[in-house]
Amino acid sequence: MKAALIQMPVSMDKAQNIRTAADLVSRAAEQGADIAALPEMFFCPYANRYFPQYAEERGGAAYTALSETARKNGLTLVAGSMPEFDGGRLYNTSFVFDAQGREIARHRKVHLFDIDVQGGQRFFESEVFTPGQDITLFEADGHRLGLCICFDIRFPEIFRRMALKGAEAVFVPAAFNMTTGPMHWELSFRMRAVDNQLFTVGIAPARDESGCYVSYAHSIVCSPWGKVLAQAGTGPELLIVDLDLAENERVRAQLPLLSARRPDVYEK
Repeated sequence: MKAALIQMPVSMDKAQNIRTAADLVSRAAEQGADIAALPEMFFCPYANRYFPQYAEERGGAAYTALSETARKNGLTLVAGSMPEFDGGRLYNTSFVFDAQGREIARHRKVHLFDIDVQGGQRFFESEVFTPGQDITLFEADGHRLGLCICFDIRFPEIFRRMALKGAEAVFVPAAFNMTTGPMHWELSFRMRAVDNQLFTVGIAPARDESGCYVSYAHSIVCSPWGKVLAQAGTGPELLIVDLDLAENERVRAQLPLLSARRPDVYEK
């Protein structure tokens, strides 16, 4: 499976961000991508004060544009994440569209980004967002793939659940910041890949030093052996990576972590 990680700039102009995303998906398709993925909050500045202003309901402008983009380019599209209004509540939501433009998955961020790091970042998503409740998987090109959003990666349980349900790779639209990114970005993706012996794919916005939230960037792909297969820099970048999903079983045969689990002990 050939995956495209779209590390794009995010401006204050929602319509322009959507156009940029669509153009980059088309470029990914031209380079043979089977699946393309956008970053967390790909059309919206990452700040609580902006999320309600930019939010839309399922079927809105961004949803419709990206559904059509997936259809036009004949690939699976992990549409980053967006602020989604539903039933009077606001969610940090990622939609996935298949090559016919049909919605095949929706993940609402389960673990909201509530941190207060001394001398560093303070951010509380729970001031505006409602947490999701579901483990999310979808099928693409005969493969089962997992999906979560940013802070979800810090919770091993959600990845283990996806692995046990057959996920071969997990896509993670994310926006680590300049406090947590340098210390934990690569480490987190390598850990989850090694723990669960699957591919991890992190897609971040490009860094904008003048923005209200500065993304660490460095979109990344890790193998089930924990090797960094590819990593972007800080600027806009289209990263195309071949995922040899058969490697999962080769690694699991050599290092049988999942089959050697002892749930009878863990659940006492």
